[in-house]
Amino acid sequence: MTDALPLLGCGLPVAGSWATQATIGRVARQAEALGYASLWTFQRLLRPDDADLEPAHRAVLDPVVALTLAAGWTTRIGLGTATICAPFTPPVVLAKTLTSLDVLSGGRLTAGLGIGWLPQEYAAAGVPFERRGARMEEYLHCLHALWTQDPVEFSGEFYTVPRSRTGPPPVQRPHPPVLLGGTAVPALRRAGRLTQGWIGSSRHDPAAIGDCVAAVREGAREAGRDPHALRIVVRGVVDLVDRAPGGTRRPLQGTREQVLDDLAALSAQGVTEVFLDLNLAPRVSAPDAVEHASLAYAEHVLDAFAPVRLSPPAG
Repeated sequence: MTDALPLLGCGLPVAGSWATQATIGRVARQAEALGYASLWTFQRLLRPDDADLEPAHRAVLDPVVALTLAAGWTTRIGLGTATICAPFTPPVVLAKTLTSLDVLSGGRLTAGLGIGWLPQEYAAAGVPFERRGARMEEYLHCLHALWTQDPVEFSGEFYTVPRSRTGPPPVQRPHPPVLLGGTAVPALRRAGRLTQGWIGSSRHDPAAIGDCVAAVREGAREAGRDPHALRIVVRGVVDLVDRAPGGTRRPLQGTREQVLDDLAALSAQGVTEVFLDLNLAPRVSAPDAVEHASLAYAEHVLDAFAPVRLSPPAG
């Protein structure tokens, strides 16, 4: 059933002991050579002592810096953030940063943005936690203006841009694709109304992702947009084993054949892309994980699901 698989990407090593210059370069080059569609990073500013976060969140590189390094090692593969908590950065600053990456990578960026959910991060960023939805809505409009108007001028409740020029423009026109994260129904519909798609988090149940897809597409329909033109991207935490696990297994845990079946099931629910993110895999994110073992496992997974071998032969 490989013809029913979504596009496959992979997560860059950005969290834990394997998040080094050497591993980022090696994984980026290997993913491109094996035909993966994209490389992805994520953002975590801090890990509060009183928050129940996965071990992978204890030490995380900046998502754009890591992608910039990967861009220098590659020439074709897409580069995406999944996600950046947009309200922590003024729109004009984020627009300049992401435009710079799009220019320097030759137009390979996908801007995955989120609203954030940790009050401690909002406090550290100096942004009010209240009215996050309204702030995010305006943020997206401001970002769009910064990328599409020349000169640009924007005046809203939360953000203001005096009449200015902000060149250079991004390579991708009118702007790099924007995907929005979120779990609540209003956030899902916002993704469909205002952006080019939605990014699911590791906390979403892969077996029930279709409900989220339906809400995103409903938002697109309400806005008069084509719901099937949206990108639906899911983070896949793969636990690849040689023997089928006994008893109940979670999706994307099992043998290569079982994981391929799970990927096909995601595609059947409307998912267009899955990136295999090993940053959150237990054997990589464990506090005692070592760089060489994490890299060896990542290379094993990348080789097992290499799109160059999964794709049917031409003709």
